[in-house]
Amino acid sequence: MGFKDGSRRLLGAVLLLAAIAAAPAAGRTVLDLDSAHQPVELLDWGDAWIDPAGDAIVDNVATDRAIAWSPTRQGAIYPLTTGKALWIRFTIPPAPDAERWYLEIPYPSVDRVTLYTPDSTGQWAPQSAGDTLPVADWPVPHRHPLLPVVVSAEEPRKYLLRVENPHSFSAPLSFVSESYLSRHEQQTSLILGIYFGLAGLAVTVGVLSAVSLRDGAYGFYALSVALMGFAQAAMTGIGGLHLWPHMPRWNDVSPMVLPVLTVGSLMWFFSATVSMPERSRKLHLLLTGLALASIAAALGIVLVEPSLRLRVMIPYIAVATTIAMAALIWAARRGDRYAFWLLAGNAPVIIGSLFPLGRLAGLIPISFWTMHGMQVGIAIELPILLVILMVRSQQRRENNRRIQGLDRIDPATGLINGQVFAERLLRMMVRSQRLKFQSAVLLIDIVNVDQVRRDFGAKSADELPLRVAGRLLAAAREIDAVARLSELRFGMLVEGPLSAEDAASEGPRVVARCLMPFKNKPIEWVAQVRVAQTLVPTERADAQQVIDRLSALLSNVAPDSKRAVFTLTS
Repeated sequence: MGFKDGSRRLLGAVLLLAAIAAAPAAGRTVLDLDSAHQPVELLDWGDAWIDPAGDAIVDNVATDRAIAWSPTRQGAIYPLTTGKALWIRFTIPPAPDAERWYLEIPYPSVDRVTLYTPDSTGQWAPQSAGDTLPVADWPVPHRHPLLPVVVSAEEPRKYLLRVENPHSFSAPLSFVSESYLSRHEQQTSLILGIYFGLAGLAVTVGVLSAVSLRDGAYGFYALSVALMGFAQAAMTGIGGLHLWPHMPRWNDVSPMVLPVLTVGSLMWFFSATVSMPERSRKLHLLLTGLALASIAAALGIVLVEPSLRLRVMIPYIAVATTIAMAALIWAARRGDRYAFWLLAGNAPVIIGSLFPLGRLAGLIPISFWTMHGMQVGIAIELPILLVILMVRSQQRRENNRRIQGLDRIDPATGLINGQVFAERLLRMMVRSQRLKFQSAVLLIDIVNVDQVRRDFGAKSADELPLRVAGRLLAAAREIDAVARLSELRFGMLVEGPLSAEDAASEGPRVVARCLMPFKNKPIEWVAQVRVAQTLVPTERADAQQVIDRLSALLSNVAPDSKRAVFTLTS
């Protein structure tokens, strides 16, 4: 047995030396299937050749010495198209066969890859995978092609790989063991699970918010996020593995169709979020037209010859994205408070999408960012857009409340108006009479607006009543009420029980509060007020009569009077 094992090892070494001698003279990285260092890249150990006609058969490729093979290299981009085929040959040196090994091609969108392995009779046994085949029928159903390879601890084994794709191919070829694959897939599943869970939550929140708030922007948000999720499922291979494993035709076109539809839905979302129909009818129609054009572009991708799909996809995405960003910038420059944040929220997705688009165009090789750049960008974008919608909804509800309350609220200060003031005064009088205590009512007039206008300008004169409103609110307790009765007149209800001394001090306290200097204003920029006050309830007057009598008291004050507080006796 020892003699036989030694002979086999010697034969393996001779065959390996022969394979190395047959390769070009330049030194190459030896393929070493070391389970401690995975994945094991093919690097420059293999040889590559592009069949321009795509009709070469495996037996001829294996034996034809006229083929101009060139060494494979890391990051190589092979310019394939429909009708061409890429052939790669490599030899796996003797390696421990304690566990199974696989050839991994981390490119879910490749049309077809076929690994040829010589059997005991010298015939080439094929194994095929790719998105033009049902994922359920792959040798190992997976997110991307994963082809079993048989290694031997005693002798090298030769393989041929045929790649068909309608556009450039640049996926790195690597070898992984079964144990490594299991660990790696657990990590990948965790990351993808978090992403799709976040997307599912965003869709649910969007749908529920659209229904409960009757806001179309949430509906378009939910549609966009759902299409984003399906697009990422198609591009990462999750869709082919779990959602449509028996639909090769759809698995082939979905990585290009779904991103186009996603961009189209975003046109509607942007238009609704920045209220484009109200801002510019023409821009709204343009964005709507781009959204509808995504359906035509998707149909074109399905119907055209596969090598022409990029010529439909990339121009549409580039044009639509550029116009959408220009429309958001236009809205931001005209004061829309959400347009800038939409631009910031979409920036990570735009940057992330450049990597897969560049890979599809054959400009950069496959890498982590070409596979997951959009996922990273979308994971950043989704919460930002959701927060924008939540803030937008809150502000819209507040605005609606203000519009609906204009007949009861002063829009400039947010204080109650004269009608509500009279109603609350009546209730306070009834309450005070029932509980047998006294409360106070004050009318406050600003008397130095003309002086402020002369000394500091019209803007300061308009600002002064707003400042006084703030001072009165600061002086009032939670149970008190402050109202704006006219441009320069305010009212205050001071809930009892109050003694005569407490009530008498209310007017001077308000006057002193208004005479305090304002921050960042000249010391002369103060509010001079006159206050008319009285105790309630009164037996001989109702609420409106009390207000009228206090108003008459203020009206009868001489313009040059230095007195600030006037008390109405019952």
